[in-house]
Amino acid sequence: MGQPREEAESLIRKSYEMEDLSRDHLPVMKEPKRTSSKRVRFLTLAALIAVGLVAVYCSLKTIREVLTESRDGKSCKPAHSKVPQYFDPDPELWPGPTATGRAPFLAQETVVPSLGPAPNKTIERLWGHLSPYSPNHEGWGIEEYPLPVGAEVTQVHVLHRHGSRYPTIGVNVQSFGAKMASLGGKFTTSGPLSFLTNWTYGLGAEIMVPMGRMQLFKSGVDHYYQYGHLYEPGSKILVRSTTQKRMRESVWNFLSGFFGLDWEDNAEVGYGIEGFSKTDGWNNSLAGYDNCPNSNSFQNKGGSNASVEWVGIYLQNATARINTLIDGVDFDVLDVYAMQTMCPYEYAAYGYSPFCHLFTYPEWEGFEYSIDLLFSGGSAFQSPTGRAVGLAWHQEFLARLEHRILDFAHSQINTTLDGSPRTFPVDQKLYFDFSHDTNIMSIITSLGFTQFGQVLHGNEYPGEHNLTVSHTTPFGARLDVEILKTPHPVLGDREYDAAGAQAEYVRFKLNERTLPHPRCPERRDGLCELGALIKILEDEEKKAKYDFACFGDYEAVAHGDIKDGSPLK
Repeated sequence: MGQPREEAESLIRKSYEMEDLSRDHLPVMKEPKRTSSKRVRFLTLAALIAVGLVAVYCSLKTIREVLTESRDGKSCKPAHSKVPQYFDPDPELWPGPTATGRAPFLAQETVVPSLGPAPNKTIERLWGHLSPYSPNHEGWGIEEYPLPVGAEVTQVHVLHRHGSRYPTIGVNVQSFGAKMASLGGKFTTSGPLSFLTNWTYGLGAEIMVPMGRMQLFKSGVDHYYQYGHLYEPGSKILVRSTTQKRMRESVWNFLSGFFGLDWEDNAEVGYGIEGFSKTDGWNNSLAGYDNCPNSNSFQNKGGSNASVEWVGIYLQNATARINTLIDGVDFDVLDVYAMQTMCPYEYAAYGYSPFCHLFTYPEWEGFEYSIDLLFSGGSAFQSPTGRAVGLAWHQEFLARLEHRILDFAHSQINTTLDGSPRTFPVDQKLYFDFSHDTNIMSIITSLGFTQFGQVLHGNEYPGEHNLTVSHTTPFGARLDVEILKTPHPVLGDREYDAAGAQAEYVRFKLNERTLPHPRCPERRDGLCELGALIKILEDEEKKAKYDFACFGDYEAVAHGDIKDGSPLK
């Protein structure tokens, strides 16, 4: 803060020294000349003092702007006034909740989440959408193969979830924290629950935790090794995200991993407004639920109802067991479910949680299934709006494949953005879009991946099943869609048809494992001919029944009656 003043004083001292030096070496002047010289010196000194004061003022103003916020809540950081809102990396509106939480202190702990009965079966893999990212080790039912000799990836479309975060506003861990705070000193604990006596809730809200930043940075590095050859040096690609803070930070960390910390030389980010408004109705394909009212209404409660039913079954023994360890409080099954949910959230924030060790491995399997029910009935094929919420990105993907902009509004498409090549380019080789777990699940549903359509019931565990959320949309999940070009058609046995001409194929990869489209001809490698896939996806988009699904007046039906991601008529 004192540096500009010191520089100004130094300049003033130097001016005096120069004046002294000039008096030693210049000839004596007549009096009028000396008077003029004094006037010049005086004006010079005044100008230097003014410069110094201005420097001090600017320094103080800058520091104040960096360290404080204005009274109306707007950031005092330098404004991007010349940047259109869509490209503003620091929007003043629509960032979502941004509460930070207590800092971790992992050095005091020595316990890690318990192992399951087999490799890759740690309880971290049983936390559903709260699981930290890992590749889907089980795969999607087919073998993995390298590209055929002579084939090349010519384009990739990446749909990416944000990294690990604090809880969203209103979830059960927050109400449990408030309950325990109100009971302070009114209960005693023993055994594995002893920690609860001194435990306090310290999680933030909604923003990414450091583990999330690491997940996205590493993903950027991994994607560079996979697809870095597609970047054309000297070009600047458009990357899309939303205005929520965790979304913006996800794209920044990903691009830092892909391009390096100077990624702004290679990419420009568009930030679509995320937030429901009854008056403005901002359309956003990366948050399609905001523009589909029925997805947030009583008509779409089948998944949550089934999940609550299942929680009441699988946590009965745990509830009884935990209540034997506490006096003064009688926990019900939803309290215990909140305690179980606290484990993955605290693990993401602190690297450790004492709640993790209160539950057995089968109870963690039950927890995973409670999330699977929630997603199946709320965002996938057992939801009346499962296809409709994901329709806009589905249509954008088709438009990019066909190199055309979109200027119609038959879904959540933002025609203002998608109708311009400036904000919806159709000639890039690299496309990176950043979204949310339920939105990605609905996109997978809209695209027609019916292998995730198995009907799940809230009264029984079905064993292994495809819609296992820790495998589909954990933190940092990614759907990579590769466009391949081959010198000849590739036959089902992966041999070339030498008599055929050049061909193009599509390969879907969900969390680093090939995901075959069920309507494409069955192949060992999961490839689908590009032209055939376009026709399939054009047919699939009609199944969403968007207007009726999102805005229609229809009755809620029993969980399990809906099997194709759209309402019954």
